[in-house]
Amino acid sequence: MPLLLGGPGAREIEPLLNTIGFAAKVASDKLGVSSAVKMCRSIMIKGLEAMVIESFTTARAYGVEDAVLASLAETFPGINWEKQGAYFFQRVIEHGRRRAEEVREVAETVREAGLTPWSAQGTAERQAWVADLADEGLFGVRGTAEFARSADWRTEADRILSKIKR
Repeated sequence: MPLLLGGPGAREIEPLLNTIGFAAKVASDKLGVSSAVKMCRSIMIKGLEAMVIESFTTARAYGVEDAVLASLAETFPGINWEKQGAYFFQRVIEHGRRRAEEVREVAETVREAGLTPWSAQGTAERQAWVADLADEGLFGVRGTAEFARSADWRTEADRILSKIKR
C-alpha cells in the first residue's frame, strides 16, 4: 500500500511502516507537503474519472463512441481507453460518494491557493451524481459480486442513459 509521509517524524516512521507492508515514502520533513501532493493529484485523477464518464456517456448517447475512442487512442497511444473507461466507471460507481467528499476538500485547497476550483467543483458534482445513481440501485445491488463489475463501460453508460432519458 503506497503511503506518502510528511512532517517532522516522517523519516523515523518510514522504515517501521515499510516493515509492516506499506510502501511508505517521505515527501518532506515539512508538515502539509504530502497532503498538498495528494490534493493536487486528486484534481487530475478524480477529474479524469469524471470526464471519462461524462465524455463516454455523451459519446454513447450520440453513437460516436468508436470515433471518440479512436481519436483518444491516436492522441494518447499508451492508454487502452476501453479498459481505462471500464476501470474509471467501476471506481466512480463504487467509491463516488467518498471521492466527491474528497474533491470538495480539494476544491477548498484550490481556493486557498487563490484559484477558482472550477474543475474540482464539477468533478465533485459528477462523482456525487454517479454515487446517487448507485445508491438508487442503477448499477446493481451494492455489496454483491455483480455490483459495478462490468468489464465494458458501455453497459454502465447505457444504464445511465436509460435512467436520464426516462
